[in-house]
Amino acid sequence: MLLYKKPAVKSIGKLPPHIKKRIKAKLERFIEQEDPLGFAEHLTKPADAQYRYRVGVYRILFDVEGDNIVILYVQHRSEVYSR
Repeated sequence: MLLYKKPAVKSIGKLPPHIKKRIKAKLERFIEQEDPLGFAEHLTKPADAQYRYRVGVYRILFDVEGDNIVILYVQHRSEVYSR
């Protein structure tokens, strides 16, 4: 199951409609897989998140809590690592 934290919802809301649609489609495809983490990269410095998905030039940072994928941030790649 996908859960969204407030910063993720806020950042997704600011994106253009075609990017929102693309991110939604990718997340749905990832979550339907038997091993959704197979598409993710484990982050070596998990200060902000444990994993990330790459969708074009956007990065989706998330944690795994039990059976849930908790989306923390969705940002352009030029912004996401400068935090």
